[in-house]
Order: sequence, then structure tokens, then C-alpha cells
Amino acid sequence: MHTPLARRWFLQQCGVGLGAAAFSAMLTHDGYAADDPLAPKSPHFAPKAKRVIYLFQAGAPSHLELFDYKPELAKQDGKLPPAKLLDGYRAAFINPNSKCLGPKFKFAKHGQSGAELSELLPHTAKIVDDIAIVRSMVTDAFNHAPAQCMMNTGAMQFGRPSFGSWGLYGLGQESKDLPGFVVFSTGSKGPSGGNACWGSGFLPTVYNGVQFRGGTEPVLFLNNPNGIDAASQKDALDGINKLNKLRLDSVGDPEIATRINSYEMAYRMQHAAPEVMDISKEDKKTLDLYGAEPGKNTYANACLLSRRLIEKGVRFVQIYHEAWDQHGNLVNDLKKNCKNTDQASAALVTDLKQRGLLDDTLVIWGGEFGRTPMVQGGSDGRDHHPNAFSYWLAGGGIKGGQTIGTTDDLGFNAVEDKVHVHDLHATLLHLLGFDHTKLTFKFQGRPFRLTDVHGNVMKKLLV
Repeated sequence: MHTPLARRWFLQQCGVGLGAAAFSAMLTHDGYAADDPLAPKSPHFAPKAKRVIYLFQAGAPSHLELFDYKPELAKQDGKLPPAKLLDGYRAAFINPNSKCLGPKFKFAKHGQSGAELSELLPHTAKIVDDIAIVRSMVTDAFNHAPAQCMMNTGAMQFGRPSFGSWGLYGLGQESKDLPGFVVFSTGSKGPSGGNACWGSGFLPTVYNGVQFRGGTEPVLFLNNPNGIDAASQKDALDGINKLNKLRLDSVGDPEIATRINSYEMAYRMQHAAPEVMDISKEDKKTLDLYGAEPGKNTYANACLLSRRLIEKGVRFVQIYHEAWDQHGNLVNDLKKNCKNTDQASAALVTDLKQRGLLDDTLVIWGGEFGRTPMVQGGSDGRDHHPNAFSYWLAGGGIKGGQTIGTTDDLGFNAVEDKVHVHDLHATLLHLLGFDHTKLTFKFQGRPFRLTDVHGNVMKKLLV
């Protein structure tokens, strides 16, 4: 009596026959396996943006000192705000008896668009006709960690995929030698939301953001230890990957594919990363434009590195500059923050534009919420405020030279063209070629998306 052979056994075990032939057929013309989760993919429709640089100002910049001048707030300085304004309002720290704090810096109009900006932003003032300023952002959270998660993942709870991870999941990556999603942290500390801000959540971990460092060693362990040369490293890697692929074929766990990709990417990065991260190769004019200094971990260096990375095919770059939480010492700290970031932020837009990269590169600037019109910390500070704050965007299908949305006379509530976090995410995905309601991933029995069950594309922002 003959024992029948299962088809699965036949395909798995006959490696020199149909199994091997089928595996070979899975390789695409550009070297990606057809089941490679990072293989380039087509979005739902033709995208305006092919890559993203997100300048995240963690800690929450004060819109009232930077983008949203309020003469009436200046008049009400030292007075209690209207009681009706505070009905049902929750703040993180201040009490209902906190008085209004007038804006601390002068504003002026700039460019052909006449955009009104603070004197703290002289470099951003030079690019106002290339950016769209949104003064009517709103969010649901009023503490840093949940608000940063909200702004980056669409949810206040930890564990959801970040915007960059969703984009990488939908588009795949272009570069084989560098990660598709790179993260920098340039402030005094990392963001309050931690790695969750750039994590892949319930998506396969192959879509995680990869944190690079400033200075002379952008990625840890790029160099081989003593006694290990390139040949022996390659032999070890090949052996490990063969075992991993056998296990992947057997159980189909996507985390094994992530492990394989990580080993291979690390090997290729040893050759690609040091070169792309060496900004000393830039000419003096470019270094001066950004205010960059080779070998240092600065916001300016990270902005210049962002341009270099996207030129090499990196899809998403995000810079976290944790420095903007001014509960006190508002005037001095804002001066310092703007000195450290204004020049490089504007330089990035200018540099991308002169290189012909701005048209299909989306640049985003903003934090997790705004600051209160009322004082905190004696006479020189503002509390967390989710009801109104400002962002700016440039390139990648954004209509520059415009200011969208308004707030009330005190800068307390957004009153016209409100842009919720979900609306911003819907718009960003639209620019990348996605219907935000259809870019989904099934988890715990239902399809999830970046915008949850909300979000509208803000058409006024689009070209």
C-alpha cells in the first residue's frame, strides 16, 4: 500500500524541482522578491508627493508668538479671559484664574502673499510664498505623550502605526541600501511619546522607523569587530538567512521576513550609510545655507542629512526637535529655539527647490498642540492647548503662498477651516496617492487605518 504524498510536502521538499522554480519566479526584474513587504508598490492614484520630510517640533511651539498674531490678546494682557470662553475647558496645569498673556514679539507681513510672521522667524519669512500656513489646527489631547502619539499615529494610545510606517506600508521603499523610514532626534531629549511616535504598531515591524544619530557615528555597530572581515561576515549572514528563509517558508510569519530584511539591510548600510551621512562633502555655500557643522548632532545637520537621504531613495525622514515646552521662560527659550531651527527649516525648502526636488517632496513643520493665551509659570509661560495651533507645509502638491484658517480674537479656539489631526493625515495620504479610507490593515478582526473612522482631505491646501 502506497502512502499518498501531500502537495505541500512535494513543493517544500523538492527544492531542485518545482519548489525552486516557483521561488525563482518570485524574483522581480529589479531584484526584489514578489513577497518582499518593502518592494515598491503603486498607490491608489498618481501621487503629488513621492517622499516626506517631517520637521516635528516636539513640546509644542507657541502659535501666539510665531504664526498667529492677536492684537486683542495684547489689549487683554493681565486681564481674566471671558468666563464663557472657559466653560468645559480642560488645561494641563493652569487654573481658571489665570490671566491673559499678550504676545511677546513683533509681527510683520512678508512676501507677495503677505503672510504675517513673528520677528523670531526671519528665515521662514523668506520662503512664505513657498509654504502654506495653517492657523486652525486642533487635536484631542492636551498632554505631550498622548498628543505626540495622536499627531504621529492618529490615536492617543500607544501601539498604532505611525504616519511614516503607513506610508512605507503603502508605497514600499525605493532604496535597497538604506531604510525607507529614517528618524533623527536633535533636542535636549527625545519626544515624550518615545519610539511609539515612529513605530509600526500592529503592522509588521519591517515598517518601523530606523533612528539615526548625529555626529560621527550615525548608526551603532556599522563597523565589524576585530577579527571579522567582510568575507566571513557575508558567509555568516548567508547562513543565517538560509535558516530564516526555511523557517519563513514553513510557518509564514511576517516577523521572520522582517528579521531577514534587517540582517540584509544592516549589511548594505555598512557601505551606504557612512557616505550619505558625511556632510563634510557638501560645499561651503550649502553648509552655510543650513548653518550646518560636520560632526555635530544639530537640527541644522539633520535637515541637511534629510535632503541627502531622500536623494538616495529614503522615502520618509522625520526630525524630532524636543525643545518647545515653555511653561516658563517663554521669551528666552523661544529665541533660542528659533535660532536653532528657523534657518535650517527654511534652508531645507530653499535647497529642495533649487535642486528640483520640492515639487515631489512634502515638507511638514509643526508640533503636537499649541499654547494657551493665558499665563502659566508666573509672568512668562504658557500651558498646553489643543484647541488651536499652527502648522506649515510645502512642496509635494501643496499650494504655497497662502494662510488657511483663523482663530478667535484671543487665539483660543479655531473658528474657520478647522483642521483636525485626522484631516491633516487624510490630506497627507492623499498627496501620496492614497484614499485614506482604503489604506487599511486588518488587526483584531477589523480593518484599521491611520485616520480611524474620521478625516477629510483639506482641498484648500492642494495645488
